[in-house]
Amino acid sequence: MAITQSNEILFSITVEDVQSEAIEKIGRKLNDDEIRIAKKGLEFGLLTTIDVVYSTIFNEMIDYERNYN
Repeated sequence: MAITQSNEILFSITVEDVQSEAIEKIGRKLNDDEIRIAKKGLEFGLLTTIDVVYSTIFNEMIDYERNYN
């Protein structure tokens, strides 16, 4: 198994991703002000729930170890 680079991006959300969601949800692209609001919301949402995300990740790893090793 290859060792990943310490600065490798594991997850990202691009403006294009947000625009695609906007088109699907509200039927249009967002303007620059709305993109800034979306960015702020994403940052807040990801930072406030990051502990839950990490707990889920590590619990799944532990379960995998128990079941497959």
